[in-house]
Amino acid sequence: MPAIDTLIAFFGVAVLLALSPGPDNLFVLVQSAQRGWRLGMCVVVGLCLGILVHTTAVALGLAAVLAASSTAFTVLKWCGAAYLAWLAWGALRAPSQVSDTPVGSSAAQPLQLREALRMVGRGVVMNITNPKVLIFFLAFLPQFADPARGSVAWQIACFGAVFVLATFLVFGAIACFSGVFGGLLQRSARTQWWLNRLAGVVFLGLAVRLATTQR
Repeated sequence: MPAIDTLIAFFGVAVLLALSPGPDNLFVLVQSAQRGWRLGMCVVVGLCLGILVHTTAVALGLAAVLAASSTAFTVLKWCGAAYLAWLAWGALRAPSQVSDTPVGSSAAQPLQLREALRMVGRGVVMNITNPKVLIFFLAFLPQFADPARGSVAWQIACFGAVFVLATFLVFGAIACFSGVFGGLLQRSARTQWWLNRLAGVVFLGLAVRLATTQR
């Protein structure tokens, strides 16, 4: 088990990393503005589940195998880029549908389980198809592990859980703020049209960035 002071220091670093501009928090920002804070939180849950997948891969030694394979890196990269391009196409073609109740309002219709699971899935796919995240975790998490304090794999799992907590808090705040603000913007059909196109451009930019990523 890692020392408490190490966990606290790691939590602070994780919060700073979550706050730094990147594809994941930008993805949360856009999805929440476009679909509301509740579906934005579903994306956050999906991203956190993706972090757990990466953490497990590092703890079990699978990440080192994947990171050493240029083929695996390329396949993951192109799968993620293709998925983001598909989201961009959907956002660019999305019609403007103005409702009397803003998307981010608490008075909106109850969240549908199918839609919620779909957004969780988006977060998971967004995270696990980015090989840079896996390589980052492979290099980052073991730095805080101390073999003198027991199983390194267990310590890495603990650090991964702390990273998930920090990510959930920071990304959750982004989702709530962006969702409520986006709900206000979507009262206007014209503004909603521009918001959908902005989302499409952002997704397309993320796709190009991922596709051109080098090891």
